[in-house]
Amino acid sequence: MRLRCALLDDFQDVATGIVDWSPLADDVELVPFTTHFPDEDTLAAALADFDIVVTLRERVPFPVSLLARLPRLKLLVASGMRNSVIDYAAAEAHGVTVCGTASSSTPPVELTWALLLGLARGIVEESQALRTGGPWQSTVGADLHGRRLGLLGLGRIGSRVAQVGLAFGMRVTAWSQNLTKEYADEVGVHLAASKEELLADSDFVSVHLALSDRTRGLLGAPELALLKPTAYLINTSRAAIVDQDALLAALHEGRIAGAGVDVFDVEPLPADHPMRTAPRLLATPHLGYVSQANYRTYYGQAVENIQAYLAGSPVRRLP
Repeated sequence: MRLRCALLDDFQDVATGIVDWSPLADDVELVPFTTHFPDEDTLAAALADFDIVVTLRERVPFPVSLLARLPRLKLLVASGMRNSVIDYAAAEAHGVTVCGTASSSTPPVELTWALLLGLARGIVEESQALRTGGPWQSTVGADLHGRRLGLLGLGRIGSRVAQVGLAFGMRVTAWSQNLTKEYADEVGVHLAASKEELLADSDFVSVHLALSDRTRGLLGAPELALLKPTAYLINTSRAAIVDQDALLAALHEGRIAGAGVDVFDVEPLPADHPMRTAPRLLATPHLGYVSQANYRTYYGQAVENIQAYLAGSPVRRLP
């Protein structure tokens, strides 16, 4: 009898077509799920008869409470080589092998700039006005050249965002708790003396930090109050780094020019969530890593991971 493999959160219904799953055809039955399971009870019931689960990024938590309810589960494949929502100790205790895949930092870099440019030039407003008979030119674009781009985090993604900013002729500043002047100099950016200095001086602030105890709530109401009223905030990293209520208040009160957000405290975003209707907000449904190349990597290496597991030699094991 073939093993059953669930492909979770295949929102675009592309998982089974974007790569070749035929090497598994004799051994594995694929079942894609195109909608998100809203709670653990629903998810546990849906996955009760599956031996393998493929999950994207950190969209679905796998705590001990869920793993204990999935006695058939033997292999969990998560895209990326880091995942904060899987209880690895519980997986091991329940005999579940956890494997990851490679993941490119290019798509989130590109989306960061899509949001930043969309805000700066009023792309959504102007496009909607053009298509609906609205005013011919209603916004005045914010220039990038000569303006200051502040980066919270200068890792794989932040450093590449910095390179694009420099190409636009921006003055780029970066800060994080462990960032050194030597590395900032190597990337070609200025090291801010403090988080507060970066926020107060920047025209555009973009968040590129990993979520941890130190970064959770890093930007709350006091920090957002330091931003210029003409400044824009971009967050394609993790929602919990920015206090969502404080950001909503700043947007509604017009204390910042706007925000570009790709990550939220609840995903998928409920229909009545206030982020859906906030003013001065350009929002996307967590598209940072969603690209054709990344999906080919995720699902292509998922096939390899399953093959290796069936052969008795798992690869890319996590953590």
